[in-house]
Amino acid sequence: MSFTTRPELLGTFGTVASTHWLASAVGMAVLEKGGNAFDAAVAMGFVLTVVEPHLCGPLGDLPALIWPAGKDTPTVICGQGTAPAGATIAHYRAEGLTLIPGSGLLATVIPGAFDGWMLMLRDHGTLHLREVLSPAIHYAKAGHPVLPRVSATIAGLADFFRDEWPTSAATWLPHGAAPEPESLFANPELAATWERLLTEAEAVSGREAQIEAARRAFYQGFVAEAIDDWMREACVMDAAGARRKGVLTGQDMAGWQASYDSAVSVDYHGWTVYKAGPWSQGPSFLQSLRTLEGTAIAEMDPLGEAFTHTVTEAMKLSFADREAYYGDPDFSDIPIETLLSRDYAKTRSPLIGSTASLAQRPGVIPGYEAWARAAVARAGQEAETAGVGAGEPTMAHLTERRGDTVHIDVIDRWGNLVSATPSGGWLQSSPVVPGLGMPLNSRAQMFWLDEGLPTSLAPGRRPRTTLSPSMARRPSGAQMAFGTPGGDQQDQWQLIFMLRLAHAPMNLQQAIDAPLFHTAHFQGSFYPRVTQPGHLMVEPAFGEEVISALKARGHRIEVAAPWTVGRLTATQRDPSGLMRSAATPRLMQAYAIGR
Repeated sequence: MSFTTRPELLGTFGTVASTHWLASAVGMAVLEKGGNAFDAAVAMGFVLTVVEPHLCGPLGDLPALIWPAGKDTPTVICGQGTAPAGATIAHYRAEGLTLIPGSGLLATVIPGAFDGWMLMLRDHGTLHLREVLSPAIHYAKAGHPVLPRVSATIAGLADFFRDEWPTSAATWLPHGAAPEPESLFANPELAATWERLLTEAEAVSGREAQIEAARRAFYQGFVAEAIDDWMREACVMDAAGARRKGVLTGQDMAGWQASYDSAVSVDYHGWTVYKAGPWSQGPSFLQSLRTLEGTAIAEMDPLGEAFTHTVTEAMKLSFADREAYYGDPDFSDIPIETLLSRDYAKTRSPLIGSTASLAQRPGVIPGYEAWARAAVARAGQEAETAGVGAGEPTMAHLTERRGDTVHIDVIDRWGNLVSATPSGGWLQSSPVVPGLGMPLNSRAQMFWLDEGLPTSLAPGRRPRTTLSPSMARRPSGAQMAFGTPGGDQQDQWQLIFMLRLAHAPMNLQQAIDAPLFHTAHFQGSFYPRVTQPGHLMVEPAFGEEVISALKARGHRIEVAAPWTVGRLTATQRDPSGLMRSAATPRLMQAYAIGR
């Protein structure tokens, strides 16, 4: 739920928005005590791992866009861990796999979120590590009101935890059963992990030195040692239906660090929009904008059938390119400049017809034809059956056992901006590591077990993540941070939100509240990698006339339950200093606040 009654908030300290009210309250408290946007985002990120453990965890992933005050453009923090040294196609094939399972130990990459937060705090924050970790420690130790969806997720997996993942049973079933909704729920083992980390960090003097000591304790010290010790012996059930050992080691963790990356951007009707590079799905948003420049989208009713059809068809084209061409640019020559060029978009826009396409249509780029052919072939394969804990938990209308990701937007009084989308390490993705109170991530399921692709599994390679925070500069000069959880849907919902801001007289809250839609036409990013040609999910608020017209165009319509599609949040700072913030009312969790 959005706990704001109006989207426009005059900021003395700043504005925050996140997918959980408690995290937003913590972020605002950090700003009020003198911290900046980076301090607030870090504190919010750690609290979210406590209060929404089905959506994110400390051993997960973190891409973030940061826009320090006075800088011309934002920068990307890459807290996306890479594949371990033992993660080879040959090894996974020898385990009898054709796809990487959506849960279990072979699904993990090096945990990246913690180091991403530490990089942000060290280089851009002002507070000490204890100050930003204390709220998370408090709620992990004293407890917090457990969300109904957390309770439902745990309850749905209770027997599996007891039978297959006993370390998870000990954490999530502390009294032998799932916690009741809204009851106080604690994770004392996680609290003890953070308290030990602080003890080791504070053995040295100085803010930055303590952050560096915490990084060593996590990636080279007791956290990495606990993971290494457990992974040597653990053999657990995964989503592919077998008990398998993992390949992550302490040495893998010790050899990796979060890093900075350049944002990619396009201009669109006076806007400039910024995303992470092709190791994320973010450029698909930018490609869609480029493609839509060649249409009459600006003249269409943003709640109408023509708008919905045209945007859907543009997204199908962009996501077909995502599947063919995106991947870690440190390992493959990704043709990102071509993909984001207007010349290329001019070859794509004419493909949008009056009816729904049922084909997978990546563009043909000279020298990359094999990647395009492989993407089309993969999309035509029959999907495997999903197992327990599989996939990215995306939205409540998919199943109560699934959760989502989380998102954070912050702007402070000085004009610093953060947009962060931490995820992974879900309680349903992997067993809790003994002694730590946290499970590993399952981001390796983004990789393919076929050679020669930009997303082929390889040691040291980043998976092509779905996590996709956003920033933009409006024609007025106002700066925006926005985003959403939602797996493959993230850059669909964000695109719709931004188009409505660009072409309709809507403010942030109105653009978020307007009915949303998305397609699963293209190759899914999560095990078992399903495609649903022609699929289009719409909220019923579009009305029967619009929905019927979309069916007549050939879209295979799935009508969602009311108010269940999308979890957008956004913050904005005008050149005058006026700040605005908004959050979705969907799922009754998100919150926007400013003061």
